[in-house]
Amino acid sequence: MDINALGIAILLILFLLWNLDFVVTLLNLRALRPEVPAEFEGIIPASEHQKSLAYARASARFGLVESLVSLSTLLVFWLIGGFGWLDSLCRSWLGDGIPAGLLFLALLFIGNHLLHLPLSIYSTFVLEERFGFNRTTPRLFITDEIKNLLLSAALGLPLLAGLLWIFQNVPQAWLWAWLLFTTVQLLLTWAAPTWILPLYNRFTPMEEGPTRSAIESMAEKCGFPLGEISVMDGSKRSTKANAYFTGFGKTKKIALYDTLVEEQTRDELVAVLAHEIGHFKCRHIIKRIAMAVMQTAVLFFLLGRVIDSQSPFARELFDAFFVPEISAHVGLVLFAILFSPVSRILSVLGNRSSRQHEFEADAYAAQVTGQPEALISALKKLSVKNLSNLTPHPARVFLDHSHPPVLIRIAALRSL
Repeated sequence: MDINALGIAILLILFLLWNLDFVVTLLNLRALRPEVPAEFEGIIPASEHQKSLAYARASARFGLVESLVSLSTLLVFWLIGGFGWLDSLCRSWLGDGIPAGLLFLALLFIGNHLLHLPLSIYSTFVLEERFGFNRTTPRLFITDEIKNLLLSAALGLPLLAGLLWIFQNVPQAWLWAWLLFTTVQLLLTWAAPTWILPLYNRFTPMEEGPTRSAIESMAEKCGFPLGEISVMDGSKRSTKANAYFTGFGKTKKIALYDTLVEEQTRDELVAVLAHEIGHFKCRHIIKRIAMAVMQTAVLFFLLGRVIDSQSPFARELFDAFFVPEISAHVGLVLFAILFSPVSRILSVLGNRSSRQHEFEADAYAAQVTGQPEALISALKKLSVKNLSNLTPHPARVFLDHSHPPVLIRIAALRSL
């Protein structure tokens, strides 16, 4: 098959993106330092530091393999005419309506999922197991996979059906598609703490005692409308620790991993909580949601141009992927591929904003607790517990890190 100029341009961009990631990964590996940073002396044994370096190397190699598999599969499927063949197959079975479009998207999703399943198994039961993180049993892994597929079908198929119907029947379809998508996103954010997250983890109200009282006092001091303090059984999957809050209004929930509660002192837990409250008080969540809503508006506007059957660009794009008929369901997939370079840029900008938010939340926690050392101690324990890379290369941080490196966060806290 002959590929047109647009197809060649997309190929070159995909190769450039992969090579950029490859070069940055090499720089990140070269930035690893065998000596324990002065800030962590006496906290992390030399043997444990060497283990964290080995984990960083193994994770980097696995990430390269994973990205290479994804890129190779896409290129092979594309260049043998897979998108056009699958679209024709679905149309021959179900006609030209929405069911054929849903089948097309579902088969692509399932095929991609099955392709990456061995990588997921390796990551969980070989890579994470080797470094002592994995606690997921084969039975739990299978159960999670089934839940993921059922939840994707229950939530994704109706949404996709609605989007396809809008693009096929409604004037100014991009606007109504964007409104539908945004509404569903906000509803899921509201429903997740109550209906979705408990499908995967058990959330147990924190026991009454000095630690809970200290957390509640801090939330009250900060004017944070805390609906629930829960301990999540994260240890059934991994030894890694974390904390987060989620939800709107009265569904707002602070979730502490049980591994975090076991490792941190009362002051450290309160400092971690104050950091999470800092995101709320600094309006980071609202800003991120607003930014996401604006970005999706632009995306749906561009998507509307891509799947317009009267558009010369749409015809050229579908020809580049060897798809005879312009349709909304194929357009969704091709647009995702076409938009990947812009998505990369947006993720860089989003990560930059996120890192700034982390500094602001750290500063808020230090101010409201009056104990920056408690948060510093908590960050150190989390870094040691999770075998974090203490010296990532600035290029890797710039491209991919949503959080600043821990040494920089500690330096910022000390500067307060």
